[in-house]
Amino acid sequence: MPPEAKHEILFDDPHELPLVIGVTGHRDLVPAETDRIRERVRSLLIDLDRRYPERRLRVMSALAEGADRIVAEVAVELGIQLVVPLPMPKATYVEDFDKPESLEEFESLIARASDVFELPLARGRAAAQSAPSQHERGRQYAQLGVFLCAHCHILLALWDGKPGTELGGTGQVVKFHHDDIMPGYTAKSVASQQMLVDDESDLVYHIVCSRDRENGAPANGLKPGDGRWFTKDRKNPRSKELPFQHQLIFERSSEFSLDTLRFADQIEAEKYPLYDERDRDRLPAGIEEINRLFCIADWLAIHYQKKTLRTLRAGHILAFLMGLMFILFSDLDSRPWYMFAFLAFFVIAAIVQHVAKRNGWQRKYLDYRTLAEGLRVQFYWAVAGVKNENESKFTHDNFLQTQDPELGWIRNVMRVAGTRCDVQPNTKSDGLEFVLKEWIGDSDSGQLGYFSKKSAERIRRNRFTEQLGLASLMTSVGVVLLIVLASTILPERWLDPLMTLMGTMLLLYGIRQGYAYATAEKDLIKQYEFMLRIFHNAHRRLENAEDAAEQRQILLALGGSALDEHAQWILMHRDRAIDESEIWRMSS
Repeated sequence: MPPEAKHEILFDDPHELPLVIGVTGHRDLVPAETDRIRERVRSLLIDLDRRYPERRLRVMSALAEGADRIVAEVAVELGIQLVVPLPMPKATYVEDFDKPESLEEFESLIARASDVFELPLARGRAAAQSAPSQHERGRQYAQLGVFLCAHCHILLALWDGKPGTELGGTGQVVKFHHDDIMPGYTAKSVASQQMLVDDESDLVYHIVCSRDRENGAPANGLKPGDGRWFTKDRKNPRSKELPFQHQLIFERSSEFSLDTLRFADQIEAEKYPLYDERDRDRLPAGIEEINRLFCIADWLAIHYQKKTLRTLRAGHILAFLMGLMFILFSDLDSRPWYMFAFLAFFVIAAIVQHVAKRNGWQRKYLDYRTLAEGLRVQFYWAVAGVKNENESKFTHDNFLQTQDPELGWIRNVMRVAGTRCDVQPNTKSDGLEFVLKEWIGDSDSGQLGYFSKKSAERIRRNRFTEQLGLASLMTSVGVVLLIVLASTILPERWLDPLMTLMGTMLLLYGIRQGYAYATAEKDLIKQYEFMLRIFHNAHRRLENAEDAAEQRQILLALGGSALDEHAQWILMHRDRAIDESEIWRMSS
């Protein structure tokens, strides 16, 4: 779909996942270079639209003079969605535009934006002022840069390539996007995992520009108008092609978006929202976007879980039948058709596993479930008004940071889900009451009810596995004792059927054990019981909390524990896929 065919309405298609380009750049561009820069911006946006037709492009620009407006103008011309985050109240912000034509240009662009919002006062400012100092304005611009970095997938930097010294300037924003540090804004004592790991959050598209000032030429080795991808890669930080790691992240995100579009009707009909419409008025603005994505991820996770479980069950049943054919051939009757049946079952099992692997059913189930659970935490934190103690961090920032970089696509989705909620955290007590009831719940509702039910269910399944093991053991002991103690009176024709019975019971138990391992039966009991204790403790602490601030601190810790458990869950299950070699091993 060409960019010109796209609409200008925010979430016009509620099942289309946005791909967000945040804009940072200099105001004092050289006029002779602007046409070249404009064409480079246009080429980038058209290329992204061509590469990812399942995504809705969205440009986030504060509409400052120079770079911000060039990108915004190109986006509007192409029919690409424009969202405008203002670094401060509009009335204060427009004081930066001292020429009437500049103010008119600003108003024209803001009128064509799909969404406009004002960022709150940066920490460190006691109250709103009609005339903030230069330093205070700098902190607001620094906050804007951090917000853009946290809520975009690509940072588009129209930049001279020189290290920045101005608080909130382009050079500092690029540095923050790469290194998670902005001198003068982020505290020196605050560190995060993002400083050390390779993840998907460092992607910059750098369009080189000069500045209309003394010594305004770009950094050495850079040519005005050139465009390169710029990441933290040690060997090749600047590349013409999108780095492979980020290609994979975008492919996974686009795959999710494509699945969303394919099953849109079923999702709408069968979704399980996190709130009832009767509660809508009590919830903060923007919460519906997190809920929408949760409903999508949750439905898709259930859909692919069913496919995965059917594949596992089919594989284990076929493995049992293969083993049974082998036992019948070796212990009962050496008829050739047993071996033909053995091979037929193996071929069917291999085909089933190949189809499941080719379509990524298990991977999608695990990824989508993890995304849904991350969005669940993000939703309830947003409703309760839970804020990270580090002002530059948001819900998605530390989720799955130390795991497989491929899982970064999950953060990639979460970083745009809570954009509106992250602008102004909720402070109403209604939100806390809602979260205590719906998220924590009691023995029959919320997560307390869920983990209690799931823990009991897994214990029953494990008990069945243990009982089957005991039955197979007792059968084997009985057959051996019968043969040993009654060998003189036992008809010889009974020996083969008895050995077949013993082998079949042992095979059945082995297959059941394999299935229990593949579904992490014992590990999930421990995990559910752990989470049940965590939510019980949180419930007790929340009831005894002195005020709303303490309740939000408890919910912050609870959500962090939940995110950690989800990360462990996906890694545990990723290593338990059953393939053709496992089927052969179980049936032998």
